[in-house]
Amino acid sequence: MRAWDLLRAPFGKERLMKRWGLMGLLALAACGPDDSSDKGAQSQVCPNIIAGSLSEPVETRSVHSPLVGDDGRQRVIIRYKDALAVRAASRVEQVGGQVTATFRSTPAVAARLTPQEQRALLAGDPTVESIELDQEWRALAPATAPASSFLSSALQGVTARELSAGLRKVQANEVWDLDGDGLPDPGRPTGAGVRLCVVDSGLDLEHPELRDAVVAGRDLLEGDDTPSDFSSGHGWGTGHGTHVAGIIAARPGQGGLGAPYVESAGVMGVAPGVELIIARVLDLHGRTHMSFVLAAVEYCAEQGAKVISLSLGGGAPTRTAFEVFEAAHAQGILVVAAAGNSGSQVVDYPASDPHVLAVGAVDAQDRRASFSSGGSQLGLMAPGVDVLSTFPRGQGAFSTVDVRGTQPLSRSLLYAPIQNKWGKLVDCGGGESLDSCQGSTCSGFVAYVRQGEVPTDVAMVNVMKQGARAVIFGNSRPEGGVDILAMPRRGQWVPAVTITQAGGTVLHRMQGELARLSMSAADYAYMSGTSMAAPYVSGVAALLFSARPSATPDQVKHAVLSSAKDLGPSGFDEGHGHGLVQARHALEVLTQVP
Repeated sequence: MRAWDLLRAPFGKERLMKRWGLMGLLALAACGPDDSSDKGAQSQVCPNIIAGSLSEPVETRSVHSPLVGDDGRQRVIIRYKDALAVRAASRVEQVGGQVTATFRSTPAVAARLTPQEQRALLAGDPTVESIELDQEWRALAPATAPASSFLSSALQGVTARELSAGLRKVQANEVWDLDGDGLPDPGRPTGAGVRLCVVDSGLDLEHPELRDAVVAGRDLLEGDDTPSDFSSGHGWGTGHGTHVAGIIAARPGQGGLGAPYVESAGVMGVAPGVELIIARVLDLHGRTHMSFVLAAVEYCAEQGAKVISLSLGGGAPTRTAFEVFEAAHAQGILVVAAAGNSGSQVVDYPASDPHVLAVGAVDAQDRRASFSSGGSQLGLMAPGVDVLSTFPRGQGAFSTVDVRGTQPLSRSLLYAPIQNKWGKLVDCGGGESLDSCQGSTCSGFVAYVRQGEVPTDVAMVNVMKQGARAVIFGNSRPEGGVDILAMPRRGQWVPAVTITQAGGTVLHRMQGELARLSMSAADYAYMSGTSMAAPYVSGVAALLFSARPSATPDQVKHAVLSSAKDLGPSGFDEGHGHGLVQARHALEVLTQVP
């Protein structure tokens, strides 16, 4: 049985991924008039307040298309019986379709066809083997996890200049900083000479930590060579790719806006000398199709990548994808992918592909993150909780909460407005209704909301309608950490933060006191997810290729797996894979290879 047959056997249907964002449509519903007969709820609503998401704009069809476009065409993959038959792809246009990509490593093309055109092609072209949907894939969304992890270094500024706790945890600095001064030593492996391709949402190409790291780029959505995560018509995208790239390659001594929360030198990547190739495949909402990712993998190979980093997924295995990843492996490329954020024992695709190294997430105590997916295909673990990294300039935020001198640890919600607000602290329960804030006033207050009783954006709409000018979400879970939450990036919102359970317990006793939220714009942000874990392993792989340019993907993979710090039950287990990636130990293993 071929590896492809083994791969597809466990899968009977597509698995669903967590969706990027926070259910903006529910927020819209909450914004509308409440037609219930509960007059008590209505009496708490302040007049002339707009709260919640705006409808999604109509965007460029070629970039943001759903599976079925406005013209009735579907995105599909057309497989041919052999490579020579791909030349017959012109017949797609003859039946009225549009070819969007032609693959070199598998006899297939991506196209847009109506169902009628698909039937005509199958009936009229004997070289066509099959037609399948071009699956929608997504960025693995920011995960909700208690940030009890790297808090000491996050609060006080990273120690030893730019070396984060996560970077130390994977031993990256022990590869290139032998004298312990916090800077790469001359001649040590830093990723220099190695090309690493980040297939994601693009980049803030002018970020001070990253602008000198990029050597090539391609926007697969727009069809140009400027893979920016910014649109002049719609603003910044998710920032996902900028965050991932910083974990890998942030340059030493190039700090951006972020003091005093981040040292003036900024942060440093696992492989601070690596050369980045940026392939943009995710739109401004973190969505893409499988064909864009596969085309990006082939582009990365063309550009000489030794490592490809994928923090996305969400479809089922297909023969087309399998053959593209198989070809990348044969060309000497190690593909690393995030295992998924569902918390299940099923690794997402493409991380589950046999030619891809799947990475899960741990916190600072080396515990498997609650969201981290596991399974028999899981390879390694890496830091993925409360990870500080680069973010589009000025779009990140650091927060301070102060109530009568008490300042609990807080995290700004991703994409929250960057404003300073103050007012009486009011208990709004779980924010589950339009009368949840006892003691609210339309002149404004700061809402304290127990997190998790309703979706975050729904709770925000409810308390904003009652007059809240800022929101503090308290973690009610016993772990006591700070959750990394996000809000929809469009619409009318107020500043919002999350705090620890311990902080919430204190603030709950201080209802009625003056509460102040201070937000500072930054070129950095905290995020959680296996999306953050995968680039740690990608960066470590770049260090190994830098130390041993002749190494094969299998040799590098063996080095990182066999040297990992064992977690959980002894040996490999489906919750932790082979364990926590360890760069120095992996390098020691690789140097023993003849």
